[in-house]
Amino acid sequence: MPDTVQSVDGRDEDTRGEASGEASGEEGGAGSRTRPRRPTRRRGQRAVGIGCAVVLLGTAAAGWWAYRGLDGNIKAVDIGRALGDDRPQKAPGALRATNLLVLGSDSRAGANAALDGGDVGGARSDTALMVHVSADRTKAVAVSIPRDTLVDRPSCTTPDGRETGPATRVMFNSVYSTAGSACVVKTVEKMSGVRVDHLLEVDFAGFKELVDELGGVTVDVREPIRDTKGGFTLEPGTHRLNGTESLKFVRTRYGYRDGSDLGRIGLQQQFLTALLREVRRQDLLGSPAKSYRIASSLTKSLTTDSELASLTALVDFGRSMRGIDPAGMDTIMLPVVYDRADPNRVVPSEPQAGELWRAIREDTPVPASARKSPATAG
Repeated sequence: MPDTVQSVDGRDEDTRGEASGEASGEEGGAGSRTRPRRPTRRRGQRAVGIGCAVVLLGTAAAGWWAYRGLDGNIKAVDIGRALGDDRPQKAPGALRATNLLVLGSDSRAGANAALDGGDVGGARSDTALMVHVSADRTKAVAVSIPRDTLVDRPSCTTPDGRETGPATRVMFNSVYSTAGSACVVKTVEKMSGVRVDHLLEVDFAGFKELVDELGGVTVDVREPIRDTKGGFTLEPGTHRLNGTESLKFVRTRYGYRDGSDLGRIGLQQQFLTALLREVRRQDLLGSPAKSYRIASSLTKSLTTDSELASLTALVDFGRSMRGIDPAGMDTIMLPVVYDRADPNRVVPSEPQAGELWRAIREDTPVPASARKSPATAG
């Protein structure tokens, strides 16, 4: 297997060490470039289109019965069986709140291979969002976890039945390639104390098709993007992006701000908000045919937990979130600080990270102090 793969935006990415789950030797160190010069307040992860998948499917409620034949497209992960009983319990005041772990994957196979420059083996998840939906379904908080965060990985069972022992100080995005999405859920629960109710994973191909079926997404570029490695350039102003351009937008790193993964997170969260606005603007309830096409393409690239693995369940969940205004979605990056032993990696910053997770657990507003990340000076 080659040491580098060609990313969707044309750059080479080092893949050495990812399968082993070791913290060192992996691509994309958060501190591998000059650190940010000024605060970045609104951030997310590359699964920018994924978090709204259930919302998109929910808008098709008028004809949901016609979609039942698409259930077989959805791949399911039984996280309850995989994780067992040793899991966090919900706080009494947050029993009706919902926590959704959203992952973006790039399997480097099938349709994804064409998007990623070649048929390269392996799979990764460079994107993770903990989306917390309030008990009254009027507010949502999306917490992004930087892929270069060093974490302790618990013992896990891989999708093919192998047992992996615990590991300390591994890169967060290595957990997926080492032990699968259920292990990512387990790792997030261990590090946050937050009970994950649902899992939602969409790959590159599904993201591109989603944007194209919508006819594109409009973004307001505030700072120039000049990624010479990937050949992607956008000047400040308003732009309508198709699926391929949207992928480049949310994956741009070297041509934006300081060139770090932490800077890229801001673009990803901006796109998430723009995508949700587009969904609401088009009012898919008035176009069942378009809703069906979106559902058909999306389900082929969708993996969920067992409870969400049907169009009926996804529609019901999506409908329950229709009261959330995309403009009011709270977007936060997990507060991190550069690791002392390895400046190319980050670790959760305390007490800010603990305060953030406590607010999620208790379904209370996130305090201003928990929104500050020393690694970005904001």
